[in-house]
Amino acid sequence: MKILVVSATQFEVKPLLNFLGIAIPTTGMNNANIDFEDKDIQVLITGVGMVNTAFMMGRYINSLYDVVINVGVCGTFNRNFELGQLVHITSDILSEMGAEDGEEFLTYDQINLPGEHVFSENYIISNPFIDSLKKVKGITVNTVHGNETTIKKVQQLYNPDVESMEGAAFFAGCSRAGGDFIQIRAISNYVEKRDKEKWQMPLAIKNLNDFLITFIKNV
Repeated sequence: MKILVVSATQFEVKPLLNFLGIAIPTTGMNNANIDFEDKDIQVLITGVGMVNTAFMMGRYINSLYDVVINVGVCGTFNRNFELGQLVHITSDILSEMGAEDGEEFLTYDQINLPGEHVFSENYIISNPFIDSLKKVKGITVNTVHGNETTIKKVQQLYNPDVESMEGAAFFAGCSRAGGDFIQIRAISNYVEKRDKEKWQMPLAIKNLNDFLITFIKNV
C-alpha cells in the first residue's frame, strides 16, 4: 500500500516524522526511513497556504497513491466541538473567491464564474479509525478569521464548521490523481478575536499525530 501524508508544516507532524525516522525533514517529499512491510509511506511538506499547497501538489502528485491524507490543525466555528478534537473534513470551499459590491460580498456562484470553488474528498475505503471521526464542512482562507463582523458574514454565507489555509487546495490537487484522498484535522482554537493564550496547539498536535501513527500501523 502506498500512502502519502500531506502537511503544511513540519511542526504539525513532528511526532509522525520522528516515528517514521525522518530526522531532518525538508519542504517537499520525504520518504519514511522505517520499513512497514507492505506499506510505502511518504510525507509531503507543502508550506503554508493554498498557493504553496497547490504548487507542491502539482509538482509531486504524479503517481497513484492508495491513500493521500491531508493533516494539520484548524480553527472551528462550532462551539460544540472540543479543542484538540479530531474532525474529518469531507467538503471544503474557497470562501474568499467572489466579488465585493459595496458592503455586500458576492459569492462565486452569484457572479457565475467558470470553474470550481467547492471541493470534496474521494474516500472509498472503510477504516474504523477514520469512520469514528466527526464529519464536517470546511472553508479555506488566505486570512484566518479574527474579526466578529467577518466571522458572522462567513457563517451566514457558508455555515462552515472549521477553517484552514490549505484544505480546498489539497482536494483540488488530488481530484485528478486517482485513489482515495481525505482530510483529517485537529481543532486548535475557536474562530474568534485572536487570543493565542486560549489555543490548545500542543494538545491538537498530540491528538493528530497519535491518530496518524495508529492509522499507519493498522491500515
